[in-house]
Amino acid sequence: MSVNRVTTGTVPERPTGVRTPLRGRGAELAFIEERLDALGRGEGGIVRVEGPAGIGRSRILAEAAAAARRRGTRVFEGAADPDEHFVPLGPLLDGVLAGNGPLSGAVRLRDLATTPGQRFWLLQELADRLRETVRDGPLLVVLDDLQWCDDLTLLTFHTLAAGLSSHAILWLVAVRGGSVPSGVRTTLDRIRQAGARELVLGALGERATAQIAGDVLGAAPGPDVLRVARRAEGVPQLLVELLGSLREDGAVTVEDGVAGLAADPPAPRVLPSVVRRLDQLSDGARELVRTAACAGGPVTVALLAELLGRSPAALITAVQESLDAELLTESGDRLAFRHDLIREAVEAGLPLPLRRTLRGQAAEPPPGSAVSPGESPGPAAGGAAPAGAAEAGNAGREDAAEAGRLRTAAAELAATAPARAADRSLKALELTAADAPERPRVIAETIPLLWQTGRAAQARELGASALANGGLGPEDEARIRLAMARLAVPFDFSEAARQARAGAALPGIPVDLRGRLLAMLAVGLSMAGEHAAAEQVAAEAWETAAAAGDRSAEATLTTVRSAVSFHRMDLTEAFRQAERAAALADALGVSTSLWVPEALWHALLSNTTGRFAEALAAAEEGIRITGEQGRTAATRMWLMTRSRILLEAGRLADARADAEAASAAPDDPGPGNLADVTLRYVMLRVALHTDDRRTARVYAAEARRMRSDGAPVVRHFGSWMLALMADFEGRPDRAMAELDEVMTSPAADRPAYAGLVDPADAPVLVRLALRAGAHERAAQAVALAERRAVLNPGLTLLTATAAHARGLLDNDLAALLRAVRLYEDCPRALARASALEDAGRKLAATRTPDAVPYFDTALALYVSAGAGRDVARVRRRLRAAGVRRRPATAGLSDAWPELTAAELRVARLVAGGSTNRQVAEDLSLSPHTVGSHLRRAFTKLDVTSRGELARLVRHRDNGE
Repeated sequence: MSVNRVTTGTVPERPTGVRTPLRGRGAELAFIEERLDALGRGEGGIVRVEGPAGIGRSRILAEAAAAARRRGTRVFEGAADPDEHFVPLGPLLDGVLAGNGPLSGAVRLRDLATTPGQRFWLLQELADRLRETVRDGPLLVVLDDLQWCDDLTLLTFHTLAAGLSSHAILWLVAVRGGSVPSGVRTTLDRIRQAGARELVLGALGERATAQIAGDVLGAAPGPDVLRVARRAEGVPQLLVELLGSLREDGAVTVEDGVAGLAADPPAPRVLPSVVRRLDQLSDGARELVRTAACAGGPVTVALLAELLGRSPAALITAVQESLDAELLTESGDRLAFRHDLIREAVEAGLPLPLRRTLRGQAAEPPPGSAVSPGESPGPAAGGAAPAGAAEAGNAGREDAAEAGRLRTAAAELAATAPARAADRSLKALELTAADAPERPRVIAETIPLLWQTGRAAQARELGASALANGGLGPEDEARIRLAMARLAVPFDFSEAARQARAGAALPGIPVDLRGRLLAMLAVGLSMAGEHAAAEQVAAEAWETAAAAGDRSAEATLTTVRSAVSFHRMDLTEAFRQAERAAALADALGVSTSLWVPEALWHALLSNTTGRFAEALAAAEEGIRITGEQGRTAATRMWLMTRSRILLEAGRLADARADAEAASAAPDDPGPGNLADVTLRYVMLRVALHTDDRRTARVYAAEARRMRSDGAPVVRHFGSWMLALMADFEGRPDRAMAELDEVMTSPAADRPAYAGLVDPADAPVLVRLALRAGAHERAAQAVALAERRAVLNPGLTLLTATAAHARGLLDNDLAALLRAVRLYEDCPRALARASALEDAGRKLAATRTPDAVPYFDTALALYVSAGAGRDVARVRRRLRAAGVRRRPATAGLSDAWPELTAAELRVARLVAGGSTNRQVAEDLSLSPHTVGSHLRRAFTKLDVTSRGELARLVRHRDNGE
């Protein structure tokens, strides 16, 4: 079978034009042959091939695939690309759907992969297709570069491998050694538990090194060649490239069948694989690596910052990227190149004057710097204890001392490099004895670090295990419950309140700890929509926090006060308190903050009160900073927040892209309540505006789940979403029935307007009620809208919303026209378009020509927003008025009718050769959002690679 593999972004295992026999891997190939023999007998399984860059992982996979084909075994091959996370399930689908013998049902599988909410059906369909294939004979599925796979590919791989374990399918996957993303680590742990066999590729020995040297040079290597070859340290890729460059440069001579060197020693050379790896880095990381190369040896971050003229904190992202690319590694408190040949190759690519200047500067450390003394513990005092016991005691003390140093390092790194802090905290936990008194506190320190860096499931398991094991003192239990409450806030509002309540009730705990637990309890209750209870707890928490002088608790409680004011419809006071909370939290720093959304709430309120530009700027800054710091959880929360802001501004495609980018990972520890009230709500509203019925049904199903949630606010959101869906389907009576619980819930916890954080929906509710003949409910919604406007006289958006709602209820043209005028000063394109449409509809009844300008302006706003369903409705109104307008897209050229403006901007930059990271920097977006836009562009344009996209762009834009 012919297989078209995805181009991998990792370093190829051999340079172009050089194909040497596979040397030194006899044992590994024998193991592969054994597994293929077992596969032929009907025994499937999983084999994981692991090793560093250049060690030959891809070559082993290629040899295995070739061996399987020789046996007549069907083979599917796929590989991941670090820049192509945007294609959901791309690596696996391209393996099983490409070539001359793909799985059947390819179109349906791709459709399911690109449709939100279809993961269950995709897994079922793919599993069924694989079962059908195996009926005709065994199957080998090869998946290379697992470390670059998207979350859906990882989820699908380990789910299918487990579910089809009784079938004759051998899964052969390769992954780099060392640090990998948390989702990949979770997948590796799961397949290990499922019995996966491991094949770890190590450095080649002397004999294999000599054989490869002979293969490359065409002659037996002499002593001088072997000395150079040993510098590759058994890494075949570096060895082949090094010797190949020497041969091509004429630096090798052959006499009497023995290869030697014309000059000794050869000058450092630029290696192709190193060049490619450098090209994959961002500009900042590439600059850092090149500067480090000129230092000549291990270098401190402080020295690099000095040489680059930047602060150490500004290098966080570049350092992490360089480590992830396996160019640099940590060497104590310094950074070193993973291999000296790599350092030489990087340095050789720089101009000589620059190399000399940087090396000279690196030789002079910054003023005031000093080398830290070694921290190795001294010899233990003598005594009469047996030698073994003394050694064990020494080891225990050394472990405890090292754990203490790691905890200190984690605390120092928490504010700027949480991923590294989490790794150190985990290592400290590993070194801390199970019965050590400090172990519970280490657990409590580790949980928030894991959550912040995208390892929430691991954090929850750690805390739950500690609580389940028992034996904790009140203070230790309280600290762990505080960490668990913080962890639960984004995922399960009710669980956050439960953990905080249980911790605060423990006897004899310190005052400051109890104050923080009460603050988290107030947060959980407030986010759950239990406003009266939240206000009561917050009052007690204020007293406790004041007694302890705890500014972190004060920042959190100020946010709760803001939420209470918002519930009371005093948006001016709510915004003032939100500003104060955000300022307090910012001054304290994120590492000491109890609850990261202080600034998130401030951004949402800024938007609700008509400060769109301020809200959007805050969200974009939050995404940028948390992304640079590696705070995965906070980045997702900011993306969710920005999706709401963009929705309410009428930027539907951008809102959908953010919502998709922030979609829950498979290992999220809970239902995702924050996602319920942000991204799922956004996805439904966008689907309704764009007439995307399939997506709307997916999120309506989510809304039905939300209706049974323990948090009132989630139930309210679910009710509102279902009401909107019922109205979309032409069932106004059902829409009103969906709102029964919201409209009749206890006044203390009833949402100010049908469960939403958007007053602009008051006219929508009035319209729903009038369609259903529920005049009393429509009047109730208008009364609430007018009360909000009176309570907040300085907020034009609320005044406009009230006028719009009143105009609909009374069928009053004057009120509708007043709403139109007021909306002109508000950044709410869809709300303004709706008022214009309603005013035009009223005018059309008696003065049709006067209605047309209103319809035209509404049409332009809807077109700009990409609201296809609304566009079609206004066109019908214009046709009824005797006017036909030429169809138009959202500001795009005729050459790209399929894409939104945002998708086209991203597609053109990618077609020009930019990576996702570079596009994100150019457009001030997150890489996740870029990926979402690009995934949709791929689907709409029916392309599957960046090369295809580039060709299409050249054809459409330049006529090539």
